[in-house]
Amino acid sequence: MKQIAIFNHKGGVSKTTMTFHLGWMLANMGKRVIVVDCDPQCNLTGVYLGDVDSEDYPFESESNQKPRNIRDAVRPAFESRPYMIEPTELFASTEQDGLFLLPGHVGLAEYESQLAVSHELSNTLSALQNIPGALNHAIRRTGEANSIDFALVDMSPSLGAINQNLFMTSDAFVIPMAPDLFSSMALRSLSRTLPKWAEWGKKASSNSLLRTADYPFPNAQPKYLGSTVQNFRKRARDGEEAKPTKAFQQWFDRLAETRSKELLPSLKSAGMLLSESDYSAASSPPDEFLMEIGSLDGLIATAQELSKPVFAIDLEKDTDFRGKVADAYSMKIADVEASFRAGADKIIALTNGF
Repeated sequence: MKQIAIFNHKGGVSKTTMTFHLGWMLANMGKRVIVVDCDPQCNLTGVYLGDVDSEDYPFESESNQKPRNIRDAVRPAFESRPYMIEPTELFASTEQDGLFLLPGHVGLAEYESQLAVSHELSNTLSALQNIPGALNHAIRRTGEANSIDFALVDMSPSLGAINQNLFMTSDAFVIPMAPDLFSSMALRSLSRTLPKWAEWGKKASSNSLLRTADYPFPNAQPKYLGSTVQNFRKRARDGEEAKPTKAFQQWFDRLAETRSKELLPSLKSAGMLLSESDYSAASSPPDEFLMEIGSLDGLIATAQELSKPVFAIDLEKDTDFRGKVADAYSMKIADVEASFRAGADKIIALTNGF
């Protein structure tokens, strides 16, 4: 199983939308996929559920040893329970074969400070040695029990201990962005932060206490698969392929410059890039966007109500859109589907050697 972190500490860059759509597309292409909701806001779990008329959280665990969400999955380690971490019950999509949800839980945030302490002191306090590897162990055990090919981990917009842990125990990562000033600033911040995380990961994986823990910290070195950009307007001129409007193109250029001059050099120095031949074989240069997804307009609200990605909407059956509106949306749906299919193809190729 390949575990891929979908991460950016800037909010509003469509991390959850990216995770859900990409997971669905990979499953549509024959892969077995779990989307893992590790954001205590549980937006991915909400998207998966769609328009559910219920006042109760549907994924509470009925038994301590049969977890039904990510918080309860790691409880044995964080609360020193006298039982081991077991595979989490997954929830299969009713619309797409091969797609499963590992639900989130707002209570996961309660473990943030405890995990931060264990990151610092687990090399001196053996009582904490099982905590740093617990999240990864829970996800891996669940993947193995369900013959999963890809685990896509949706993370919160922060630089906290939970994200640091999830990121550094993944095999690879994707950085979603929006074409704006703050995404450019976030790239600069990640250029400084990710090498520090990589250094911490090396120390953790070489720590004898963590290597021999009940939930060993893995010897992982996540690799950059690429960045994505969403939520921008496109326009076709003189019969050419639609491109970002001038207002957005300036931010595309700014993001590209920051990525090339700051992010990629820092990732290379930290050993977080694949080889040039790997990117070339996948037709996915690291200095280009893995995917470019334009504005989804009103389709995203419809998709969320249906618990489907935009490209799975059947305008005739699922909506009241007709006429010119339906024609315009039909073109947008086709464009989004093509973009995610191309992106999924690249990810499969880039991770083929893992």
